[in-house]
Amino acid sequence: MLQLTVLREQTEHVINGLLKKHYKTAEQDVRAILDLDQQRRSIQTEHDDTQAKANNLAREIGNKMKSGDKEGAEKLKAETAELKTKTKQYSEELASLEEQLQATLVKLPNLPHSSVPEGRTAEDNEIVLQHGEIPTLPKNALPHWELIKKYDIIDFELGNKITGAGFPVYKNKGARLQRALINFFLDEAIKAGYSEIQPPILVNEASGYGTGQLPDKDGQMYHATADNYYLIPTAEVPITNIYRDEIIPREKLPIKNAGYTPCFRREAGSWGADVRGLNRLHQFDKIEIVQIQEPEKSYAALEEMSQHIQSLLQKLELPYRVLRLCGGDMSFTAALTFDMEVYSAAQKRWLEVSSASNFETYQANRLKLRYKGENGKTQLLNTLNGSALALPRIVAAILENNQTPEGIKLPSVLHPYCGFDTIN
Repeated sequence: MLQLTVLREQTEHVINGLLKKHYKTAEQDVRAILDLDQQRRSIQTEHDDTQAKANNLAREIGNKMKSGDKEGAEKLKAETAELKTKTKQYSEELASLEEQLQATLVKLPNLPHSSVPEGRTAEDNEIVLQHGEIPTLPKNALPHWELIKKYDIIDFELGNKITGAGFPVYKNKGARLQRALINFFLDEAIKAGYSEIQPPILVNEASGYGTGQLPDKDGQMYHATADNYYLIPTAEVPITNIYRDEIIPREKLPIKNAGYTPCFRREAGSWGADVRGLNRLHQFDKIEIVQIQEPEKSYAALEEMSQHIQSLLQKLELPYRVLRLCGGDMSFTAALTFDMEVYSAAQKRWLEVSSASNFETYQANRLKLRYKGENGKTQLLNTLNGSALALPRIVAAILENNQTPEGIKLPSVLHPYCGFDTIN
């Protein structure tokens, strides 16, 4: 959530930033928030002045009672009663304005970093770098949705029978490959200095609000209405919320956590080859890395996270590229996002497998996640997260890029994790 002080002091900067994210009612909503804020502050002043007068009269009543001036004390008591009535009215107005203010403020997305390029769609994202050679496959190469049937490793029909579309069943070497990738990614995260966390996969409303999924993504999350819990769309939500309402001692920073969870997303997407097979699922496995950093160190941390994710792709021997997302393609909460895409040789296209984002103080403001700086003043921290990595499209690229007449040759780094080197 944006800080009110920033809206007051940098109004035009905020409006321009929101417009860069293609938030259409930027000026209207910012002006409305500032108007509500001004009303709230005026009434707060009236409330405080009235309260101060009531307190002063209370002291005078005490003095008159001590001096025996009961008549004078009774007059002052009548005045005090009127002031208390006014104070109550002001308190009710303040509560109403505060509710309106928060309801409008939470609708504003985060401001983009100055390096974020202009643009509306994924076509406008900036290619930062590309690594590795694009593999050349024989003409009879198969896409992964045919390979999984050929080798009987993932069953979409069975998943549809048990649950519905987008919930595959992994089996045989497919299940073992899933487990191998999860363990490999977690081991690499631990080597990079992250502490492993295994969080709940259901969160309460406060947690969804704290990291910005609510109210923005309410319709995209699976909602267990009987208990008002939400299935997580990413481990970012529970892991970051560990520190909600905390003041972190400076000596404990940075905080670096990694966690494996299944992830659940209701997004249906469109039909066609772009979402076939593993390209888009309602349930998938992912390892998430999360950092909590001092503001002046957070962009160096984002680069460190990007390098870690790239190292995983290099070890998996997958060609990849890094994109800096444009304003229109960024998430609601992010200030700067790098996407990592791998090349799928059979589909002849790039597949997003990771996003690494700096949220600056946006999530921390919602979470009330703070620390005491060098000056002893309590300040908001910066939060960051990245996928390291999401499994489905990684599996799709491994299967497609490594197919041979003898079977699918797995990257050498996975051999000790899988217990086999070929799917055949």
